[in-house]
Amino acid sequence: MGGDTPAPVIIKRKKVVAGGGHHGGAWKVAYADFVTAMMAFFMLMWLLNATTEKQRKGIADYFNPTIPVNRISGGGEGMFGGDNIFSDVSLARSGTGGSENSSRSSQLEALRAAEEARMQALSEDLLGLSGESDVAEQLRRHVSTRVTDRGLVVDLFDQGEATVFVPGSTELTLLGKALLKVIHEVFSVVDNPLSITGHVPSQPVVLRERDAWEVSTSRAHVARSTLESYGFAESRIMKVAGQADRKPAAYPDISSKNNRLEIVLLRNGISG
Repeated sequence: MGGDTPAPVIIKRKKVVAGGGHHGGAWKVAYADFVTAMMAFFMLMWLLNATTEKQRKGIADYFNPTIPVNRISGGGEGMFGGDNIFSDVSLARSGTGGSENSSRSSQLEALRAAEEARMQALSEDLLGLSGESDVAEQLRRHVSTRVTDRGLVVDLFDQGEATVFVPGSTELTLLGKALLKVIHEVFSVVDNPLSITGHVPSQPVVLRERDAWEVSTSRAHVARSTLESYGFAESRIMKVAGQADRKPAAYPDISSKNNRLEIVLLRNGISG
């Protein structure tokens, strides 16, 4: 009878603890979130300390734009109030930075255009093209003008036997004095600064009576003092220099047209 009794069934259950101990990774996620939050906090503190009120407002407007919503149907069936997804959309710029930069750029362009027009008008006055003949016919042959990035460049140069300076010296002729008188009268209507540079033609060494650098520089100083004697403001003359025969205006280098004074009415903001 004892052999007919079934053997007892023994079931073993093993308890498994998942993610326990130091082997879990949940704390790393929490730590990363904490570090990110701290970085964002310190970034915010830095921005608040390093920006102005106007800049902070611009940043706030960038992250919280105010875009107008179309509340009135344009007659169409779609959700865009009559337009479809292919329509051109122009969003209003809500920040202050873009509009200010655009306005400043427009103002600078307008000022430059006005200055350009003023210099062209002065050039015409010097050449007697504006209807007011500031330069007599006999003087006009000794004047050339051009407008460059530096300003209005005026060259006063010799023409044949008619010279601006007494040959070989730094003394102005009557022609040279008359030309500088016209320069004073025309340029006195504006307040731009002035640059004066002397130039001489190239000569063989054996024919040179004086050093070319010395002569060209001295002539520039004579022109400066002559303009000041006519009443030209000393404070407006920003540069006086001599270039010897290094920058000829005509070829060959020995041409009498290289015996010249270069007077530049400088653009505002340019010192020489």
